[in-house]
Amino acid sequence: MMRALFTAATGMEAQQAQIDTIANNIANVGTTGFKKSRAEFQDLFYETLRAPGASSDDGSVLPTGVQVGHGVQLGAINQIFSAGDRLNTGNQLDMAIDGLGFFQVQRPNGDLVFTRDGTFKLDGDGNVVTAQGYQVIPNITVPPDAISVTVLPDGTVNAAQAGNSQPLNLGQIQLARFANPAGLRMVGGNQFEATNASGDPETGLPEQNGFGGIAAGFLEGSNVEVAEELVQMILAQRAFEVSSRVIQAGDEMLRIASQLSQ
Repeated sequence: MMRALFTAATGMEAQQAQIDTIANNIANVGTTGFKKSRAEFQDLFYETLRAPGASSDDGSVLPTGVQVGHGVQLGAINQIFSAGDRLNTGNQLDMAIDGLGFFQVQRPNGDLVFTRDGTFKLDGDGNVVTAQGYQVIPNITVPPDAISVTVLPDGTVNAAQAGNSQPLNLGQIQLARFANPAGLRMVGGNQFEATNASGDPETGLPEQNGFGGIAAGFLEGSNVEVAEELVQMILAQRAFEVSSRVIQAGDEMLRIASQLSQ
């Protein structure tokens, strides 16, 4: 059977994965703190008909070999952690990280997850939580009589109370970072889990030891560039189309060969 048919099929499957990745990026262009993905590909194995450097019948060393490739496969879907645009909301519980780091939040089962989404809110006990109700770590509780809450760039959270001229210190936001953030597992809800590939989280205070600062009243937008995604989508579509034409060409060659045998 002609190799080109199966080789071209791997090309169509690869471009389908590329389109799937682009579709997810574009779908999340308005998602707070979303980090775009990029599909990466690898060539498949090669059938070696003549090895490079092999000796010929007369004893000379052949300068090149004859190897036939068998297509392409999806190698990885890499997360791009470049910063997104800042969106001014004016809400003091909205926070964006200006630099490296992730907010730490805790699920009800005690597991820690990490996010760049700073759309924080208060629960019924005054705790600062995510939109899913997950508690920010370390826990910060706003008293019921607080008039306003202020978050400083170093993560310090203060509350103003009626009749008290001195702000009440509620705690300090901590951030986490990883040796290999691309190794984090995406779990949905704008959250990531640590894995063996990402390494354990290293925690620290904002604006110290390379961690980013906190921009209160702002949110980090998605880092998806729509124009760039559209260009990639067109390229993937054309590559898919060309691979399908290779299959058509292979089929035509088989048809001609079958007619010769009649």
